[in-house]
Amino acid sequence: MTEMTEQKIQGAGRGGTDTGARGRTTIADGVVEKIAGMATRDVEGVHAMGSGLSRTIGAMRDRVPGGGTDKSVTRGVKAEVGEKQAALDLEIVVEYGVSIADVARDVRENVITAVERMTGLEVVEVNIAVTDVKLPDEEEEEPERRIQ
Repeated sequence: MTEMTEQKIQGAGRGGTDTGARGRTTIADGVVEKIAGMATRDVEGVHAMGSGLSRTIGAMRDRVPGGGTDKSVTRGVKAEVGEKQAALDLEIVVEYGVSIADVARDVRENVITAVERMTGLEVVEVNIAVTDVKLPDEEEEEPERRIQ
């Protein structure tokens, strides 16, 4: 996370939201990453998530049976979860011609709403890195197949 301090993420590393007298609920970083990944992909103008290298590796992993189903949802998402708060870093690829500022705003709002609604955590920070723009005439990045 970018210059994240312990004050920003209360109880960083413990990953829980309910410390009532009858028990404790913990939420793993990966759960928040999946929620954020799905919420990001729902925004119009987002073409893909992750950097070019992670998308290429992910595409190869997706081709292997059982190799990439969970990872593809969280590609380009990093979460840090505390007892009451969460912070997220996202890497996205946007479609050419859309307003990057508008897409980033919509992604941020959608992610905050989804994570807070589903987990009860307060989202204190959503950092978005636009790593690429998908041009209309670009072909999808797929690794070269050696075996047919």
